[in-house]
Amino acid sequence: MPLASFPSPSEGVWYLGPIPLRAYAFCIVLGVVVAVWMGERRWRARGGEPGTITDLAVWAVPFGLVGGRLYHVITDWQLYFGPDAPNRPIDALYIWHGGLGIWGAVALGGVGVWIACRRRGLSLSAVADTVAPGIAVAQAIGRWGNYFNQELFGGPTNLPWGLEIDPGRPGTIPGEATYHPTFLYESLWDLALAVVLIWAGRRYGLRHARLFALYVAGYTLGRFWIEGMRVDPAHHILGLRLNQWTSVVIFVGALIYFWVTRDKTTEEIVVARHGDGSDPAHPAGLADDHELAETSTDPETSTDPERTATLAATEEGPGADPAHPADQADPGEAADPTPGQDPVLGEGETADPAHSAGQADPGETAGPGSGQDPVLGEGETADPAHSAGQADPGETAGPGSGQDPVLGDGETADPAHSAGQADPSEANSR
Repeated sequence: MPLASFPSPSEGVWYLGPIPLRAYAFCIVLGVVVAVWMGERRWRARGGEPGTITDLAVWAVPFGLVGGRLYHVITDWQLYFGPDAPNRPIDALYIWHGGLGIWGAVALGGVGVWIACRRRGLSLSAVADTVAPGIAVAQAIGRWGNYFNQELFGGPTNLPWGLEIDPGRPGTIPGEATYHPTFLYESLWDLALAVVLIWAGRRYGLRHARLFALYVAGYTLGRFWIEGMRVDPAHHILGLRLNQWTSVVIFVGALIYFWVTRDKTTEEIVVARHGDGSDPAHPAGLADDHELAETSTDPETSTDPERTATLAATEEGPGADPAHPADQADPGEAADPTPGQDPVLGEGETADPAHSAGQADPGETAGPGSGQDPVLGEGETADPAHSAGQADPGETAGPGSGQDPVLGDGETADPAHSAGQADPSEANSR
């Protein structure tokens, strides 16, 4: 009998009315939340947009759950489909009972992230490096679900931290009460790995999924010896458990990738360059010829009419007014190309041909034929020949006539030129 040990939970499910609250599922969800939170902080520190990792997690989590369960069921099929299987085939769908293979979860979860990255125009390698420490922490938290389920423990031990397991659980040995808490060993290993990853990423600036490769190598290294301590049923090949062989293969693959990409320096995209009016066809600074023409500072090559007009007006030379840019023309500079119709006005609207719309003199805003200027006193009339305040001494109309002082009853305007530009002889003919 060991001198000290710690017990397993007597219950792994609690009920909130009819709703079951399972400790295993809670540990998985908590691990995901922490991983996303860590990923968001690291992504923003790298210059990415807030909320990106959360959006990617919407793809990664369901893919990861399916992949993790598939790996578990495929590698431990005898638990569900063997002649003496302790579980029913339908139990293969009950993920809350335990059984998620990390290899399948990371692999298929990575597929989900890859799809999401392609849709957003982000570099998968940049995302992988960002979330690597968070994944390790999520695994550390998720392993405590095995503690509540009393599963995946090691061989018998008399160490003070031996874990008490109820008799009759799969893997227990008659007469033995305490076992190695392999879930705890792996949890502590994962936490230490997360710290190493954060330090290595800052110290060496690992990019292009090299930090993720370091995570894979570090995890498989610890998993190899921890897996060897477990006593739960598993397939064996040449004396090693199947997950140990998987760890060896993946560890070697991670090291090869880490070495091959040691000199890779291509740019990684951490901010999506499409959407909000940007061109997803190529990175910023590589505009097409027609896009360069639209933003050109040369009025002769620019294809944007408004920009061309502005550029032409701001350049000195023939045809440009150095006093001010276009759209601020003097009263005599904006002639109406079509009599009675300003090009920027709708049908039926009238503009003052003496100058541009929006620059009318106070006396020119009265309705046609009203006989009364809204800014003048009763009985006063404005001089339509030119702006208020610029009338010649002899050009004022008689008060109270109720008729436009320029035109008589039934008379028409002089088509030779616009109103406000009367000849001197015509201004005194009244």
